[in-house]
Amino acid sequence: MDGREQRGLEIAATKKLKQNGALWIVPSQGGSGSYVVNPSAPDCSCPDYETRRAPCKHVFAVEFTVKRESTAQDGATVTETLKVTYRQEWPAYNAAQTNEKNRVAELLHDLCTAIDNPPQGRGRPRLPLSDSVFCAVMKVYGGTSGRRASCDMNDYAERRYIDRAPHYNSIFNALENPDLTPILKAMIEESAAPLKAVETDFAVDSSGFSTSVYRRWYSAKYGREMNETTWLKAHVMIGTTTNVVTSVEVTPGHAHDGQELRPLLERSAQRFNVQRLSADKAYSAARILAQVEAVGGVPFIPFKRNAKGTSPYKGRGKEVWARAFHFFTHNSAEFAKHYHKRSNVETTFHMIKSKFGSAIRSKTYRAQVNEVLCKVLAHNLCCLVQSMYELGVEPEFWAA
Repeated sequence: MDGREQRGLEIAATKKLKQNGALWIVPSQGGSGSYVVNPSAPDCSCPDYETRRAPCKHVFAVEFTVKRESTAQDGATVTETLKVTYRQEWPAYNAAQTNEKNRVAELLHDLCTAIDNPPQGRGRPRLPLSDSVFCAVMKVYGGTSGRRASCDMNDYAERRYIDRAPHYNSIFNALENPDLTPILKAMIEESAAPLKAVETDFAVDSSGFSTSVYRRWYSAKYGREMNETTWLKAHVMIGTTTNVVTSVEVTPGHAHDGQELRPLLERSAQRFNVQRLSADKAYSAARILAQVEAVGGVPFIPFKRNAKGTSPYKGRGKEVWARAFHFFTHNSAEFAKHYHKRSNVETTFHMIKSKFGSAIRSKTYRAQVNEVLCKVLAHNLCCLVQSMYELGVEPEFWAA
């Protein structure tokens, strides 16, 4: 037993470790803080693990807590494995929910401090870009119209989150600004970064958001005018532990899911250690399997019914396909255990739509894209608030 294992044994014997789902909260051995440990990875939020990327004393403390050795009467060593249970920490959950709105505003203000506001030129004083983003996201978070959100904007101005309360038309005009799209994407990715020590398993999928804009055309086949509601599709990659969105792309409704995976995967891998990725059959392609392995992850993507063990692709994609097909065919139980984490992405979309709405109020395409991104950013901030109370996460943005 080396030094880290010895110190882990001491922590397990003298400290009270708290389990929260698949994660553990391990108190610091010498200080007053605590660290988040994911024993299945294994992963820890302490500096020692961040530096070495190897099990630290906190990981060993969890292992000693889960597996306690007891000596039988005949002197043999028996390992007792504790049953893993999942329960809701109601005091932490209640505190997160009752303080969520104030916490979301604080976190959003911290994110907006990194936005460069263009210098004011001639003309009437315009709304700073950082205030535009703040007001647009908080309006979407509140779920009210721009006019009814004016009271909230006055409160945020009094609390010095924004310079002044804008007119509701200024918020509508802000959503029309194409410069907001890359800013909102960067803020979504940065809002998920504080959970990088927690998330190692990821899932990807897409879902539609309806608009109030109709598309009409004359059908020569049916001899009458046809119409349909236009809609947008949000492609997201999420962490399966906290349901936080690590990257997002918004496209027209008929865009193919597989074409959007690569940018989602590459941007998520910049901040997270992508160890496993779950996706449905829409992503079943050799090039996608190769993209996942290129960032160090293991793909858990089921194969279509007519798939064979050999792929028409050449190079690395062909090798990855054969290896993944063999695992899918001969290790179905192990594959299903990881693949069914994909259901978390369905939960994420349900959280976003039930809380912030599945319909888009904006009329133009650019404003619709920005509105969907505001919904995703508001969802991430809510997940972060929950993690602050349940996991003890202390967010720091734009550290680089």
